[in-house]
Amino acid sequence: MDRNDYVKYLTEEMVKYMQLSKQEKEQRKAAKPSKKSSSYWFGMIPLALKMIRRKMKTSNH
Repeated sequence: MDRNDYVKYLTEEMVKYMQLSKQEKEQRKAAKPSKKSSSYWFGMIPLALKMIRRKMKTSNH
């Protein structure tokens, strides 16, 4: 991809975003996944560790 093509693409996307209404921007933001989840930042590893820990805790009792 040529540098000019990239600048053109970024400009088009920025103009599209600027033309959205406030409600449409809020809807797009609400549709995105929450960044509070540890799996969002670190993938499935925290979830797997949590499941293993929970399984070990229940198997000891």
